[in-house]
Amino acid sequence: MARELLLSRRGFLVGCSLAASPLLTPVTFAAAPGQNRLVVIVLRGALDGLDLVRPVGDPAYGALRPSLLKGEGGIALDSAGFFQLHPGAAALMPLWQAGELGFVHAVATPYRSRSHFVGQDVLENGSASDQGTLTPGGDGWLNRALVPLGARQDLAVTVGQEPMLILEGDVPVAHWSPIDDSSLSAQGEALLARLYAEDPLLASAYPGATDLRHDGGAGADVQPVELGAYVAERLRGEARIAAFSYGGWDTHQNQSKVLAKRLGELSETILALKQGLGPDWATTLVVAITEFGRTARENGTVGTDHGTGGAMIFAGGAAKGGRVLGDWPGLGDSALLEDRDLMPTRDVRAYAAWALRSQFGLGVSDLEGVVFPGLDLGADPGLVL
Repeated sequence: MARELLLSRRGFLVGCSLAASPLLTPVTFAAAPGQNRLVVIVLRGALDGLDLVRPVGDPAYGALRPSLLKGEGGIALDSAGFFQLHPGAAALMPLWQAGELGFVHAVATPYRSRSHFVGQDVLENGSASDQGTLTPGGDGWLNRALVPLGARQDLAVTVGQEPMLILEGDVPVAHWSPIDDSSLSAQGEALLARLYAEDPLLASAYPGATDLRHDGGAGADVQPVELGAYVAERLRGEARIAAFSYGGWDTHQNQSKVLAKRLGELSETILALKQGLGPDWATTLVVAITEFGRTARENGTVGTDHGTGGAMIFAGGAAKGGRVLGDWPGLGDSALLEDRDLMPTRDVRAYAAWALRSQFGLGVSDLEGVVFPGLDLGADPGLVL
């Protein structure tokens, strides 16, 4: 696929030296017919769904996670008190109460070997393989969905990072990536200045780039609100589909602190999307997915390890929220997968497929044969009003 590369002066000078950041993420757009909108957020690192939506009503839950439950209590999501929301996502409760937020428990891709990199590729590729084999062509399921939609290119720009696999493929799409150059230390800047002094063009450009960064201009950190507002702006234009990712969900230790921060950032982004979209929020569905879940038992460093069954988040004015969906398998010893993980009871690809069918009318044959080869679409879970 042909792709234009547009680099700012600062991006060229410092882009290769930046540390990875949860907010340094490609944002990918595509145009599609109609007024419905879909936002797919990939949560890299394996979100702990059992902590996001805590099944405190399951008698085995407390014994599996005694230390993790010592912190701030969760927020009740149902009158029976079976599920509680992690307090880090408290800002999203108005959406829940308005029926614009929901969750799906006990979902996973068919992949079972718990490698982050392979798991993320499988998630974005839409493969049916339990061994991590990608579909022929190695493209993304969201790009394949654009073919029957007759979608066209909006624009094609990538700055700072490679595009996401989920929207890579034959249909040209737009790419944008914020540059977070705040990680460059004074020593790093001095090193770059000495390096660029050997080149007349770079020697003259570099001082201006550092001035912009210190002044908090275009080089300032990209915050969750800014990210959400930017995506909303594009979706109010010609784009109808957006995809981006958040990293930092790999909570092997000190999970309570790390997860609270990540959920706070994700909440700010979703709320900024709503505000930025205005009346167009009513036709928008947001889906947040992760490569796999985490172990049912906490580990010795008050964290959790790579697991299997996880959770999905869905939100938006088009969402039929206020519900925790999924066939709950239980957390008793006989119910756990390999005596360690939440047992997945439905393929997460089915929920993604129904999101596409509900928002854009894709046919069953396209979804099961092209977008997600080998998928059994199953019954409509009712993600959308």
